[in-house]
Amino acid sequence: MQMIIVDDEAHWVDNLSTTKPWHTLGIELVHKAYSAQEALGILDAYPIDIVISDVLMPEMTGIELIEKIRERDKKIKCIILSGYSDYEYTKEALRNQAVDYLLKPPTDNDLFSAVRSAIDQLKSEWENITSYERMGNILRDNLPLLRGQLLQSALRGERLSMEEWERKLENYSLPFNFGNCALMLVRMEEEFEQYRNKGQHLLEYAIINIAEEIFGDFAYVWGVKDDYGYLSILLQFKEESLGIGIDMSMEKSAMQLQSKVKQFLKGTLSIVLSEPFPFPDRLSDRYRHAVAHFRQIVGDEREFVMRASDLDNSMSCGVLDTVHAPPGLKNLLEAGRWESAEEKLSHIFAELEAKWSYSWEHCLEAGYMIASSYTYYCHRNGYMLEGLLEQDFQLLQTGEAFASIGKLRSWSFDALGKLKERASEDVKDIRSVYVKKIQRFVESNLHLDVSLRALADHVNLHPTHLSKLYKYETGEGVSEFVFRLRMETACHKLKTTDKKVYEISAEIGYLDPAYFIKVFKRQFGTTPQEFREAHEQPNRVL
Repeated sequence: MQMIIVDDEAHWVDNLSTTKPWHTLGIELVHKAYSAQEALGILDAYPIDIVISDVLMPEMTGIELIEKIRERDKKIKCIILSGYSDYEYTKEALRNQAVDYLLKPPTDNDLFSAVRSAIDQLKSEWENITSYERMGNILRDNLPLLRGQLLQSALRGERLSMEEWERKLENYSLPFNFGNCALMLVRMEEEFEQYRNKGQHLLEYAIINIAEEIFGDFAYVWGVKDDYGYLSILLQFKEESLGIGIDMSMEKSAMQLQSKVKQFLKGTLSIVLSEPFPFPDRLSDRYRHAVAHFRQIVGDEREFVMRASDLDNSMSCGVLDTVHAPPGLKNLLEAGRWESAEEKLSHIFAELEAKWSYSWEHCLEAGYMIASSYTYYCHRNGYMLEGLLEQDFQLLQTGEAFASIGKLRSWSFDALGKLKERASEDVKDIRSVYVKKIQRFVESNLHLDVSLRALADHVNLHPTHLSKLYKYETGEGVSEFVFRLRMETACHKLKTTDKKVYEISAEIGYLDPAYFIKVFKRQFGTTPQEFREAHEQPNRVL
C-alpha cells in the first residue's frame, strides 16, 4: 500500500513520514506533499491508498482536498489532522467519508489506529470485490456468453494449449473432452429475416435450446452464432450412445430440429452435418469446410439436411492456417507486439515446412501476406518500406524473396528487425517531443496552473503515462521540474530585478506570498529578502 501525508507545515510532514514505523502496518511507500496541489499531482501519478491531510492549508483546505480526491477515486481513505476541535470541520470530514478526525499532535496510538482502520476498510472492500463467491456469481451470470466466445474463437482458428482447453472446459462447465465430435451448421432461412432488428437473437437462442433438447439424448451440445450468421453447433457423442447408428441418429435428429422449428417458430432451416473429427484439433478445418459446402455446393437450395463429404475427398489443397488465424500479423505490428510478431512468423514457417514444403504457391501466399503487412505498417506510420529496407527491398521487387521457404524466412525476419528498430527510434523521438512541449509550456505559463493534470491535458496524455514518460526521458519527475524551475526563476528575479517578493511569488505561480517564503526558505535555508541582500549587485540593470 502507498500513503501520502499532506501539510503546509513541513516539520509535520517530515516527522510523520520518516519517524513512524509505517512498514509494520503494510505501508510500503509514504509520499510527502507540502500543499494540496502538490498532493493532487502525486495522486495523479501514483496508486495512493491512504491520505493523511491537515485541515487548514493555503489555497485549498483539507476538506476541499478530500472532495477533489473523491472526484478521482472514491476508494481512497482519508484521515484529517487539525489543530482545531471545530464541530463544523468534523461534520464536513465525516460527510466526505473521512476515516477519522485527529487533533494535533496525535498520539502514536491514535494515528496508527486510524491508519489501521483505513487499511481494514480497504481490505474489506477489495475482498468483497474479488471474493470467490462474487466471481462465481459473475461467472455463472455470464456463462452463456463466455461459452459462445470460446467456441467462436475455436471456429476462427485461435489456438489454445491442451492445458488451457482443459481449464476453460472445466470452468465453463462444458462436458466436452478431447476426442471425436461432429459439427452441425444451421442456416436460418428467409422467414426469419423479418426479425433481423427485432428479437432475432431470441429466436437463435430458442433454436439452440431446441437442438439441445433433441440431440441431448445421445450427444452433448454446444452452440453459438458465428461470423457468417450461421448457428454453429458442436456435438460430442455420449459414451453410452457410441456404436448404435450415430450417423442415422444425427440425420434423424437434424430433420426433427427442422420440423420443431417450423412448427413452433414458423421458419425453415437448412443444415449441413460434418463427418466426425478430433476435437479441438480439426474443429476450425471442419468448420471452414462446412461453410464452403453451404456456399459452393449447396447453392440456392434450402430446407435440406446434407452431410459434408470428408475433407480429404473433397479438397486437393488447403490454405495456410497460421497465416490467416488471428491475431493477424498486421494487427500485431500496429499494436507494437514485436515478440508476438516474431512468434507468428515462426509458426507460419513451421507450417510451411511441415505441410507445404513442396508448394511454391503456398510460399507465395505467405510472402504476399507478410510483405503486405509490412508495407501497411510503414505507410500507416508515414514512411516507405523501400526507404527502410533499401537493398532488401529489391529482393521483394524481383521476387527473389519468395524463391524458397528459407529465403522468405530470412527476408521476413530481417525486415521485421528493421521495422522494430525504426519503431524504437520513433518512440524515443515522440518522448523527446512531449518533453520539449511540456517544458516550453511550463516556462511560458509558470504563473498559471502547471499541475500534472493541466500538463497532461495540454499534451493529451493520461497523467500517469505523462509522469512515467517524462521521468523515463529526463530522469526527473514533472513536479520536481516545475518546482526546480520556480525556484531558479525566483532566484534569478531576486538577483536581477527590484520586483517585490509578492510580485515574484505571483509570477512563478504562488498566489500566497507567505507560502512562497516558507517554501523558498525550506529550499535554500534563507528567506527571499535575505537571499536578495546576500546577492546584491551594485550595477544591476532594472
